[in-house]
Amino acid sequence: MKLGLLTSSRADFGIYMPLIQKIIKDEFFHLSVIAFGAHTAHANSPSMEEIQKAHIKNIYKIPCLLSNDEPIGIASSYALTACKFADFWSNNLFDYVLCLGDRFEMNAAIQAGIPYGVKFAHLHGGETTLGAIDNIYRHQITLASKIHFVATPHHAKRVNDIIGTNNTNNVYTVGALSLDEFEHIPLLSNIEFRSVYNLPLEEEYILITFHPETVAPEQNELFAHEVYHALSALAKNYFLVISMPNADTLGSLYRESLTRLKSTMPNKVHLSETFGKINYFSAMKHATIVLGNSSSGIIEAASLKKYVVNVGDRQKGRDQSSNVINCPFAKDDIIQSVVQAIKLGAYNGTNIYYAPGTANQIINIMKKNNFQ
Repeated sequence: MKLGLLTSSRADFGIYMPLIQKIIKDEFFHLSVIAFGAHTAHANSPSMEEIQKAHIKNIYKIPCLLSNDEPIGIASSYALTACKFADFWSNNLFDYVLCLGDRFEMNAAIQAGIPYGVKFAHLHGGETTLGAIDNIYRHQITLASKIHFVATPHHAKRVNDIIGTNNTNNVYTVGALSLDEFEHIPLLSNIEFRSVYNLPLEEEYILITFHPETVAPEQNELFAHEVYHALSALAKNYFLVISMPNADTLGSLYRESLTRLKSTMPNKVHLSETFGKINYFSAMKHATIVLGNSSSGIIEAASLKKYVVNVGDRQKGRDQSSNVINCPFAKDDIIQSVVQAIKLGAYNGTNIYYAPGTANQIINIMKKNNFQ
């Protein structure tokens, strides 16, 4: 099978890795990785180096992301991505193309493939994030896809509602791919992780990721202000390890607030552009709690026994395990929720996104569909 794999960021490539590692060892597949978006935004991209180290023979690079995160910049990047992929799909044929998630640039690449009849296999469809326009992109990707690999039975039902059919033959509940063989990921020890990033050895830290709410972008200036003051207060008692925002509309507002926080409290804050999968999960494992509005708090944190303070509406509507505490974008609410989460200690419940053998399930399903 000639299989393509679309990746637009280090985040989605890290999720794909358990599947990639199995596919490249299976002679049934001829894998090509199609890298674009954040991977190609800079000449010496660390995420491109990560792709090249994965022993993938065929790698396509398609530059198409503009640096402007205003609505005009996002719309222009979307249009540029669609144009670049219109040319790409006209010159490259695949039996199936794997795609993941809900990013705007991922959707642009996929929509460009519709006139060419590209067969997309979508991971993580059927989820809902009411506070992000990614919700729209995700559902558009679902409509453009032929096969659907969803994380939970509820998401399977949602996909069937979206595609408007009771035929569930092409909708498969396989769990979250990022959790595949999660217990075997070679995470760093606490001392190793702190040493790599020069973090204080004794001080507890909170792992933090904030992205803008793109459904109501006009509120992000206020939200970034509240985050700054909440984190300033929390830094008096905890070290803050912060993963910087991605390239969403007005993400620069949060980036500016977090950079200002680092400049005013340099000994209490660590900022990271990209941790990479192993280092990010190592950071989560050794954190006291997780704070922010990232999907990683919803999907992976429960498997690392962490409570999560989920702020605002970005993840609203997404299925949650019982480790998640929700609060609004308000300084006092954030602080009170963090205190509550810390008092709870380690989370000992289950993760609704986990299912055994996710990567193997996907591989077996792809092989079966190749003969249909």
